[in-house]
Amino acid sequence: MLVADAMSELGKAYRERFTAVLQPLAAALEQHIRDHLGSEPRIDRVGARPKSVDRFLQKARAVVDGQPKYADPLRQIQDQIGARIITFYRSDVDRIATIVEKYYRPIESQDLVPESGWEFGYFGRHYVLLIPSDVVDPSMDKAFLPEFFELQIKTLFQHAWSEANHDLGYKPGAVPLDSDAKRSIPPPKHGFRPLTRISATTTITTCGAILRSTARGRRDLGMKSTASSEERRI
Repeated sequence: MLVADAMSELGKAYRERFTAVLQPLAAALEQHIRDHLGSEPRIDRVGARPKSVDRFLQKARAVVDGQPKYADPLRQIQDQIGARIITFYRSDVDRIATIVEKYYRPIESQDLVPESGWEFGYFGRHYVLLIPSDVVDPSMDKAFLPEFFELQIKTLFQHAWSEANHDLGYKPGAVPLDSDAKRSIPPPKHGFRPLTRISATTTITTCGAILRSTARGRRDLGMKSTASSEERRI
């Protein structure tokens, strides 16, 4: 574990990097991704942002088998910038992934899947990608530039679930949800609410209800379709 003085110096160095490079680089990277996606259909949102100072220091403190996980956190932590592409349906993910792999160089790629078929968990298509040179402003200090960024491609429902799962089970002092608790989040009883993060439960139940209301959404959730003939024609 990093000692207090080293952690203080690391925090100072990352704050300087955060302001001078990571924030403008994340904004440029987000626009870069948007430009490549163009007018692709069924994309809910695209975003990129730097990891906050607190989150970075929390990750830098990680210990594995009694030893620091990162000998050089500023160089080794790869998600100092994280990007997301949120699609409507699972069937859109492969299409978007093909575009991503055409324009960006993957260092790592994997599908994150839930531990159990009964829970959704934190899953989606995950990449570690080289930062393209054309998003780097020449005035940026090269010493502050990270080599990589992380990109996740998820459906709207997967995104909502992972956000809720994080809020309910991974905030400091929170008790992680077990599988039964994750499965017991109830559907909405009084109609739909706006798709905003008023609360984790609202987000998850709203997205779930919307997806369950369409044949395609039920297929993406693994539910047996009971679509009417009119719905099937859409």
